[in-house]
Amino acid sequence: MPDAASPFGIAGNAPILPNVAGIEKQQILAVAEIAFDDPDVIALWYGETDISTPKFICDAAAQAMAAGDTFYSHKRGTPDLINSLADYTANLYDIQIEANRFSLTASGMSAIMLCLQALIAEGDNAIIVSPVWPNAQSAIRTLGGEPRYVTLTPGEKGFDLDLDKLKAACDDRTKVIFVNSPNNPTGWVMPSEQQKDLLDFAREKGIWIMADEVYARMVYEGKAAPSFLSHAQPDDPLLVVNSFSKSWAMTGWRIGWIIHPPQIGELLGNLIEFNYSCVPPFLQRAAKVAIEDGEDFVREMTDYCRRGRDIVMQRLPNLPRIKNFAVPEASFYAFFQIEGGEDTLGTAQDIVRKAKVGIAPGTAFGPGAEGWYRLCFAQKPERISEAMDRLETYLKG
Repeated sequence: MPDAASPFGIAGNAPILPNVAGIEKQQILAVAEIAFDDPDVIALWYGETDISTPKFICDAAAQAMAAGDTFYSHKRGTPDLINSLADYTANLYDIQIEANRFSLTASGMSAIMLCLQALIAEGDNAIIVSPVWPNAQSAIRTLGGEPRYVTLTPGEKGFDLDLDKLKAACDDRTKVIFVNSPNNPTGWVMPSEQQKDLLDFAREKGIWIMADEVYARMVYEGKAAPSFLSHAQPDDPLLVVNSFSKSWAMTGWRIGWIIHPPQIGELLGNLIEFNYSCVPPFLQRAAKVAIEDGEDFVREMTDYCRRGRDIVMQRLPNLPRIKNFAVPEASFYAFFQIEGGEDTLGTAQDIVRKAKVGIAPGTAFGPGAEGWYRLCFAQKPERISEAMDRLETYLKG
């Protein structure tokens, strides 16, 4: 019989690392698993659109598989895809970044984990601008690091970051400052002048900045959100994480990339080798097509989300008990509070059971999100409208 003393019921009480064993279930999943397969639920809990990946991207992967492109590939990405990413970045920000500063990864989350594996050891801490996507903070804990939070300040027109407060939170055990901009869940965008200031500070203190810029193209004014890359030199302690998931509707494909100092490219290549060897080559072929031929779709995707945002802007603030909703500058999320809904997990679970609308509890996103909720509006307009109708009925009750 398994040893009852083991928290996992393992015979002999064979140990699991406490950092791993202590990870709590992600609270978004704790809502989604209630009704994941219920076709009547309007699922707005996850950060993805209801648009399938465009056919021209899917066809590229299928053609590559049919042609036999199914073997091991370059650890850090095929040269042709890496060159396409370099050209894409140059066109987006009007800066030249050498190809040896790019490494392809198996998703944006994988990119974050690889970087943290290189930077965080037991007892180190990482400063996180919060609220933030929950997986990043869990990854830090998994490696024995301590997340330290500097919370965004909500206001009438959105959220703001106190940069002095962030700097003061750093000490001699701080190895990483993690900034997600455009931000999930708030839609906050870090101003370019703050990025320059923080990069100067990180350079002086010898602290890495990990910039999660996955939503860089999901902006409603301009071509892209400000990037730390606009202020960086090649040898700066800066790691910029990106992904194909959002702007190209490729959440299930699991492809991302890192832009990093050239000196650590080989190190990251080794970590890729130890974690998953390489991104499948047929997926790399599709990613190259997405980057080179997908600009029209990126614009269509942004317009699609803008329509969802418009509906949410018109309806959500006028629903009973809704408060503190601010129009997001970027990303595809509404972030808001519900009067009387301070227990966000319990309330979100109640909403999905009774109203058949799935939203994410704010407590999933760390300090600064208590009492808040997030919904994803990257959905068909009629689905968003129906979700607002259902929420109205629930909140009136």
